[in-house]
Amino acid sequence: MWRALRRAGSAAPRSGPGVRGERRGPSARRAGRTCATIRMPEVNTDHLDEQQVQLLAEMCILIDENDNKIGAETKKNCHLNENIDKGLLHRAFSVFLFNTENKLLLQQRSNAKITFPDCFTNTCCSHPLSHPQELEENDAIGVRRAAQRRLKAELGIPMEQVPPEEISYLTRIHYKAKSDGIWGEHEIDYILFVQKDVTLNPDPNEIQSYCYVTQKELKQLLDKAARNEIKITPWFKLIAETFLFKWWDNLNNLNKFVEHEKIHRM
Repeated sequence: MWRALRRAGSAAPRSGPGVRGERRGPSARRAGRTCATIRMPEVNTDHLDEQQVQLLAEMCILIDENDNKIGAETKKNCHLNENIDKGLLHRAFSVFLFNTENKLLLQQRSNAKITFPDCFTNTCCSHPLSHPQELEENDAIGVRRAAQRRLKAELGIPMEQVPPEEISYLTRIHYKAKSDGIWGEHEIDYILFVQKDVTLNPDPNEIQSYCYVTQKELKQLLDKAARNEIKITPWFKLIAETFLFKWWDNLNNLNKFVEHEKIHRM
């Protein structure tokens, strides 16, 4: 059964300049030199949720199409279609968390989210940030640390319950999708699996409902999305239609699906 969360109230519109006057650090300036052909546009964020706007100042990891680091840029600039259309690409991850009954934890994104609000999706989807702990690439340890951080931030899962060594990195996908006329996604997405019973205390600013589902229940959800009765995120749709069920059938033998050298172009 889906559990709905209630937000304390919609955030008041921002009266100040939002992130338009954000200060760019040295890593951002280096990224600007790396991507010298991209002029970062100004976008008014005054009408958006204040908590989500604050997150737009986070520094994401810019990469090339082979997932090599080339710099850093704000989350805001990484998610503007105007920049995506010019080739801006960043690193991301998608977590699929199963309990010991082999049920998958899904969430419905809050209507406060700037990209793909109200959409149903996998357990957790976010970005490693451009700081040393999450930039470390050996066995994707930086990405797995970021996943641990965001599982806590979004779902309230205590960090000690999901240590990075218990998060399995399978493979990567490269996809691009528009959320609306302004915002979108262009990511190389690390696919991460966890199987564990965890404690949940979701943040209603991030998540409006959540549920553990069986394979049958997920297929019913996907059928509803195909009939436009609900919305699902584009990355979750791609992963579910291409890989998810065969991975799900082999939770005790995922090693045969590990493809760290491959990036699936979706």
